[in-house]
Amino acid sequence: MLKRLYHWTLAKAAHPLAERWLALISFMESSFFPIPPDVLLAPMALARPLKAFRFAAITTITSVLGAALGWVIGASLFDTVGTWLLSTYGAEEQFASLAETFNSQAISIVFLAAVSPVPFKIFTIASGATGFSLWTMLAISVIGRGLRFFLLAGLLRYFGEPMKALLDRHFGLITTLIGILFIGGFVAAKYLI
Repeated sequence: MLKRLYHWTLAKAAHPLAERWLALISFMESSFFPIPPDVLLAPMALARPLKAFRFAAITTITSVLGAALGWVIGASLFDTVGTWLLSTYGAEEQFASLAETFNSQAISIVFLAAVSPVPFKIFTIASGATGFSLWTMLAISVIGRGLRFFLLAGLLRYFGEPMKALLDRHFGLITTLIGILFIGGFVAAKYLI
């Protein structure tokens, strides 16, 4: 199922409304959707390098708005929706221990989740569920997500052709490595919390 969802997301890069799909997927990924927006951002930036920073801005803004929804899920809906989402990602058992120490380390934890392949949604929900400041979480999200998406957009804008050639030559290996990182992110999240 995850593979079909991945290919569905990737197909949206060529859609006439690709920017809207990018915004929607970025928003959903920060609160409940399993596929990271990089999957859509990268092919869009490669196809239109002069718009790469525009795409990064869309991704960052909507991802941070999605983080706010994740916080609301944690703060208001944790007993129903939040618990279900944590169960979906296999993180419900570890959540109790996370809640005890989360706020004392939340700034670094949320920042690392924002810039890494670790599922960001788990930490936006945790921020709300543990009572971590919404405004602080959003500020960290702007910095972390902005760094991640603008760095990717910059690399693709300025080194897009060599990267595209590398992708064309070694597509199988690169997608395998990305898959390992993606799955590794879920495994890391399980051990972080």
